[in-house]
Amino acid sequence: MYKNLQAFIQDLERQGELLRIQEPVSCELEITEIADRMVKAGGPALLFENVQGRDFPIFIGGFGTAERTARAMGVKRLDDLAERVASLMNLNPGKGGLKAAFALLPKLRELKGFFPKKVRGGPVQEVVWQGEQVDLSRIPILKCWPLDGGPYITLPLVISKDPETGELNLGMYRMQVLDKQSTAMHWQLHKVGRRHYDKAKKLGKRLEVAVALGGDPILTYAATAPVPPIPGVNEFNLAGFLRGQPVELTRGITVDLPVPAEAEFVLEGYIDPTEDLVVEGPFGDHTGFYTLEDFYPRFHVTAITHRKKAIYPATIVGRPPMEDAYLIEASERLFLPAAQLILPEITDYHMPPAGVAHNWVNVSIEKRYPGQGYKVANGLFGLGQMMFAKVMVVLDAGAPLKGPEALQHALQHAVPGRDTLVSRGPIDVLDHSSRAMGYGGKLIIDGTAKLEEEGGPLPFTPRAHPSLPGIPGVRQKQLPGIWMVTLEKTRPHQAREIAEHLLVAPQSAGIRLMLITDSDTQLDFDEVMWAVLNNIDPERDAWVMSGVEGPMLVLDGTRKLAEEGFTRRWPPKIMMSAEIVRRVDERWKALGLPALPPKDTAVVTRF
Repeated sequence: MYKNLQAFIQDLERQGELLRIQEPVSCELEITEIADRMVKAGGPALLFENVQGRDFPIFIGGFGTAERTARAMGVKRLDDLAERVASLMNLNPGKGGLKAAFALLPKLRELKGFFPKKVRGGPVQEVVWQGEQVDLSRIPILKCWPLDGGPYITLPLVISKDPETGELNLGMYRMQVLDKQSTAMHWQLHKVGRRHYDKAKKLGKRLEVAVALGGDPILTYAATAPVPPIPGVNEFNLAGFLRGQPVELTRGITVDLPVPAEAEFVLEGYIDPTEDLVVEGPFGDHTGFYTLEDFYPRFHVTAITHRKKAIYPATIVGRPPMEDAYLIEASERLFLPAAQLILPEITDYHMPPAGVAHNWVNVSIEKRYPGQGYKVANGLFGLGQMMFAKVMVVLDAGAPLKGPEALQHALQHAVPGRDTLVSRGPIDVLDHSSRAMGYGGKLIIDGTAKLEEEGGPLPFTPRAHPSLPGIPGVRQKQLPGIWMVTLEKTRPHQAREIAEHLLVAPQSAGIRLMLITDSDTQLDFDEVMWAVLNNIDPERDAWVMSGVEGPMLVLDGTRKLAEEGFTRRWPPKIMMSAEIVRRVDERWKALGLPALPPKDTAVVTRF
């Protein structure tokens, strides 16, 4: 385990997984472009030691590979997390009495560190800024993407306390810097921090808030994890359990809140719920699209404490894969045993990076009776943050869960219309395509082998064709069972017209899924899936249509127009400016960065 962020950085350097950059680099867009290329190439973490106009170095990419994320979590591989939790949950060794009690004793060591340790002071309070000394502009806070509303703190560990119950919450909510002494606080509708704010508003009280930056990387992970709502259990408990040692917490200088003693920085302050909300955004988000402007509370920073030689930790989000994909995989592995406890027929599940966490979930099950696939899918929709899932694909145990192979396996058993089901429910508020903010359609594809009661198996072999029908302005590519189509959308309902034209062609034989999206998408399976899943509300955009060999599921992942009844603003995709791309290209070797494959500029030059 790592006592703090700097111990983690030192270990990465010993392992050859850290690159120090001593040349001056700007924290406005330039670091983003470098870090984006590095994480997509699976390169090392980066320590920028000379950030122009700022007082501190910046560390980025600590979770940039599955192996590095496992190292941060103190395991050799992320699958070890599931095994550890499963071992702890197996708490029924006997029928009771002394035999059961003694059988539990070896498991108590697994809970070592579960409860935090209170300490006085700590390295994070070596330097204190208060009053006029508070100046966020001295910290190398990134402006990540060209259309961002300002610099954003992207790895904040936001600590707040329920005004009524005193329950603590540690969450990760992006924070847009508004001026030297305040930020916006992106407390979304479904978040615990938002609940604390709403209660404070009802009571007419200020809400104290502390924001830690850095510390043990497990603590950073824990702030992102979907911790079950158990009274008295919070993210500090989860971090202590995972690290096997208690998290050391000290009291804030100006707030009555516990803060990590080993953090790099802590921002202390308050939110006044009687104040008007402030405009926050746009922000280039983990969806790969900008989240548009909205109104959120203002966080007033009254004190900043930090180590004498503090390092500012950051991440970027955007088009996958990014660092957050590996944090999501860690949660996926960690909470698999809990899902299996509630739905024991689950053998495994996976949230592909193209689905940016909630948009696409593949789950495999040991199937024993008809309808079990729907039972599991609907059960998952009711589990914590899985309620935001948009497309749920159910497969048999042993089926592939990653890549196009997962969908191709499902399509062998799923007849569109018969084995697909559309419903409604909560949707991530960052989803821009749903019928309303936070509310939209969901799609279940039952890709399990069908029993007689379910209609039985129907012979089908997914295949692809070497040549496809030519349509001006339309690009196409087939994989076995899957037809990918991009078009330059110029009029309402154009996607349906294209689908109707293609489905009568002989090349629709052997296809059960057609994916349609906009022309600024490369014909790569992961990128097409990313674009389509972002741009559909299944209730509106999932159609069962007739092909030459039976029904086909068509997903319209094109941008939606007002003439089609879509009333919300449609956000732009995240693209770096051509000027920044050129500048980084020119400086790459001088910065001491390793050679990478040339970046595809077909998209970035469209900005």
